[in-house]
Amino acid sequence: MLLIAGLGNPGQTYARNRHNIGFMAVDEIARRWDFNPFRARFRGFVSEGAIPTPAGEPVKVLILKPQTFYNEAGRAVGEALKFFKIDPADLVVFYDEIDLAPGRFRMKAGGGAAGNNGVRSIVSQVGPYFRRARLGTGHPGDKELVQGHVLSDFHKADLKWVEPLIQAAADAAPLLAAGEDEKYQTEVMRLAPAAKADPRKLAGGG
Repeated sequence: MLLIAGLGNPGQTYARNRHNIGFMAVDEIARRWDFNPFRARFRGFVSEGAIPTPAGEPVKVLILKPQTFYNEAGRAVGEALKFFKIDPADLVVFYDEIDLAPGRFRMKAGGGAAGNNGVRSIVSQVGPYFRRARLGTGHPGDKELVQGHVLSDFHKADLKWVEPLIQAAADAAPLLAAGEDEKYQTEVMRLAPAAKADPRKLAGGG
């Protein structure tokens, strides 16, 4: 089984925040691959389904949206991983990455938290050896502005790259299910042109 977790904050107040692009991505994956409705479990909302690999083999997938608030996401992820006895290598976490330009996308396995408290929480519960799907939202330019930046809504102009990015993440998911992270990254960038565009030409910021 593959566990796909998205990071975000619960409730409508935060629904369109930059910090919630992880929720947006996993919601789109669940919609695209016709997963079951979300239900409350593991201190979050879960949805079950399957994603076929490029070879057509179905991979059972559990999607998790922790409702513990962003910085405590590891509590929910740790519970789900332990219950299903899933290896951390079969955990993929989608989250916003301020050190990537808006619309860019990168996969990474292992490593530190790079200042992301949600990732740090997961590392504290399951160790560092899980897969990270990093969705670029850009940096405000000053570390004092970061909290306001990530907790502010995407602007209407941002949707020109946000929507194609999360759709690409869902459409390319068979490669993710197959464990082909490098090919998955390449396909997401192919499907979402902003992921490889000159960041100076991208809408967004604020």
